[in-house]
Amino acid sequence: GFFASVAGAGFAAVAVTPARAQRSFSSVIDLTHTLSPSFPTFFGTPGIAMEKRFTLRKNGANVNWWHVLEHAGTHIDAPFHYSDSGAPLAMIPAEQLVVPLAVVDVSAKAARNADYALSKQDLAEWEAKHGRLPDGCCVAMNSGWARHATDAGKFAGRDSNDTMHFPGIHPEAAAWLLSERRVAGLAVDTLSLDHGPSKDFKTHTVWLPAGRWGIENIANLDKVPPAGATLI
Repeated sequence: GFFASVAGAGFAAVAVTPARAQRSFSSVIDLTHTLSPSFPTFFGTPGIAMEKRFTLRKNGANVNWWHVLEHAGTHIDAPFHYSDSGAPLAMIPAEQLVVPLAVVDVSAKAARNADYALSKQDLAEWEAKHGRLPDGCCVAMNSGWARHATDAGKFAGRDSNDTMHFPGIHPEAAAWLLSERRVAGLAVDTLSLDHGPSKDFKTHTVWLPAGRWGIENIANLDKVPPAGATLI
């Protein structure tokens, strides 16, 4: 699961020995959707099937067998997803998954245009308000789409031509982040880093082979401040 710890006002970093590491924060926000067979998937098929093999009453313990689609629910796209030479998830060092979180709110634009793609201008506007994107951060798109997660039709937006409609991150914005900033990951509250109508998945092909990771179907970004939180 993914979590954001939100620093309280007035807290500062304190140097401590590794054995007595301390963290100060005011709240912890769960950014993970609960995965179930009904949660929407890119492929339109259930992302998980749960088979109850043992029960407490009969066998002394409750045990389920899970059959899982790796790209279901809140999950990471590792570099390997779009690069045979890229790191699979298990090879990403854990310390690279505890990073500053920058939340870019494009929910008003996405409400007007389901195919909206977060742009370089959106990033410039964020920096104008909150300062330069922190080195090693995750840039997260809050499109407001997480509220549709219980409605597979709305969440995927699949039309009569089998084209999907939901927001994503524009490949030009991803390319700018690679060349001009030091960003570890992207996150979206939708099914894909690329917006729904994409056929070439250019954001994936720009971002992941560069050794970066992406989180899809992230939850509760509306409860996280634009700057100052730490993604875990």
